[in-house]
Amino acid sequence: MQDSVKPDGITPSQTVGPFFKYGLTPTGDYAWNDAFTNSTLTPDVSGDRVRIEGRVLDGDGATVPDAMLEIWQADAQGRYADPQDKRALPNASFRGFARCGTDKDGNYSFDTIKPGPVPDADGKPQAPHIVLAVFARGMLRHLYTRIYFSDEAGNASDPVLTLVPADRRATLTAVREAGKAVYTLDLRLQGDNETVFFDV
Repeated sequence: MQDSVKPDGITPSQTVGPFFKYGLTPTGDYAWNDAFTNSTLTPDVSGDRVRIEGRVLDGDGATVPDAMLEIWQADAQGRYADPQDKRALPNASFRGFARCGTDKDGNYSFDTIKPGPVPDADGKPQAPHIVLAVFARGMLRHLYTRIYFSDEAGNASDPVLTLVPADRRATLTAVREAGKAVYTLDLRLQGDNETVFFDV
């Protein structure tokens, strides 16, 4: 009997969720922060401590209760915890990475420090920002965006933010609450005021 040979084809696509609890909880008890934390704060961290919070919304404006968000950022001196960044790291324990899931009402939050400005590939200074990835049900690929801070003067000349049409920049800008170290930014996956996502 001759072995049958299946023709080459395309592997079927599948969505990137809503299976995140398994990736966040190695002990199996399904608490969101069992494996990863929504905080980048370490004992030796320096800089202004801030909280970034908001909701994740779908195209109909409904909250997404099972999304997962990841952030990466520089420290307060604009240095990355990455072997490619050869500058000295005064915050030796700071890794600049955190992950959280949204709650039943679509809320998320990160406790971190405000990053310092970093140079782009051409050496031009970028405004302080945080890179954000969004994983959610129904999406074939996760989405990438940035979080900028409303009280940063450098936003006006940031080489990435200035590529975004002026009327859409607010979708990337976390607004500081008066008298608090809290910034708020809702993430809209589709529809009116959709967050600007980048093709990377």
